Amino acid sequence: MDQVFIRGLEVETVIGVYDWERGIRQRLLFDLDMAWDIRAAAAQDDLSLTLDYAAVSQRLLTYVSATDFELIESLAERVAALVMSEFSVPWLRLTVTKPGAVKEAAGGVGVVIERGTRSA
Repeated sequence: MDQVFIRGLEVETVIGVYDWERGIRQRLLFDLDMAWDIRAAAAQDDLSLTLDYAAVSQRLLTYVSATDFELIESLAERVAALVMSEFSVPWLRLTVTKPGAVKEAAGGVGVVIERGTRSA
């Protein structure tokens, strides 16, 4: 299975359950691994035949910056559904990290989800 990936996509948004979090924007980091057969694009050297990671990145920047979720889990589910439906991605692994959420104990916390079906 071929994969197209995005690492460390930074987006500021409103996220969190505490009152103080509801009035500020916080930085989130997104890492995505997306299944995509790259053979046709590679053979023809044609961007239109591959998964355009710039387009995926821009869509996530636009979407996430406009959201207002309490739970990072809810945001991760919506982002996964958006990528799979709008870009016809059959499988993805998504990591959403909230840096500094537990300042005394961790550099970042978050979730990792996998959705869809991997194919060979």
